[in-house]
Amino acid sequence: MNHFTSVHDVDDPLGLLRLAQECKENPLKFNELGKGKTLGMLFYNSSLRTRMSTELAAYNLGMRVISMNVGDSWNMEFEDGVVMNSDKAEHIREGAAVMSQYCDILGVRSFPSLTDRDRDYSDYIISKFKQHARVPIVSLEGSTVHPLQSLTDWLTIEQFKTVKRPKVVLSWAPHPKALPQSVPNSFVEWMKITDYDFVITHPEGYELAESFTEGVKIEYDQDKAFEGADFIYAKNWSSYLDYGKILSMDPNWTISAKKMALTNQAKFMHCLPVRRNQVVMDEVIDSANSIVIEEAKNRTFAAMAVLKTLLEK
Repeated sequence: MNHFTSVHDVDDPLGLLRLAQECKENPLKFNELGKGKTLGMLFYNSSLRTRMSTELAAYNLGMRVISMNVGDSWNMEFEDGVVMNSDKAEHIREGAAVMSQYCDILGVRSFPSLTDRDRDYSDYIISKFKQHARVPIVSLEGSTVHPLQSLTDWLTIEQFKTVKRPKVVLSWAPHPKALPQSVPNSFVEWMKITDYDFVITHPEGYELAESFTEGVKIEYDQDKAFEGADFIYAKNWSSYLDYGKILSMDPNWTISAKKMALTNQAKFMHCLPVRRNQVVMDEVIDSANSIVIEEAKNRTFAAMAVLKTLLEK
């Protein structure tokens, strides 16, 4: 594994999962590995769990951490061959090369525009860092996928499953803002490498890109999808086909106790932050079957597994 920007970068996903489990059992087991090494993290968008959990993961491995909030405060040029006579004072070619001299691993977080689908789905900024940096790049969430979250979700399902082949449902839920497809895309990618009974449910018009969902069962009837489920993963996303648009705010898709009653006492999952009583009702997220806090805790161990693998590489 030379970078960690999607599941396709991972040579041995199951081995990475086992390593995350090992890190959870003993978070300080490898605390000498990163001694003298530095993780640099660049946030083009805000972050709570990703930032704190990845910093903690690095510290657990003995690394130093440098974090920067960029974007408007540090306007970098990513295009080649342009005359830099506007507000962009530094080019990605020099910027990435210089940071590679200061850091042993670079993490980058960059959300999509939700206006230019082709550019977003090229994961433009993270791809440019991969092109010009001289150290491994870790996606802290990109325009199309969020692999650290998905590895975490897999770790969490393995922790809480009570049957060998659980039924896992990814359910769209309403949200007042247009959100990226990154988390659902990534969740689908990682679920496809498992042996789970995996189903996606959403209103018509909210189909994800076929490159992600090929071969996956899609059920437009949420109640039917929930029947017998062991895990419900709720997440909103904007339309891929009518790119970036909100097509529905149907409250019938909100995850309620009535919906959860259709399941096999399913565990409720969400990547957080979550809009209470919009995406999920209080009665569900505050219930004993909600595992969102433990899911967030597992972010540290997923990040540790990724950083350890890259450090050893």
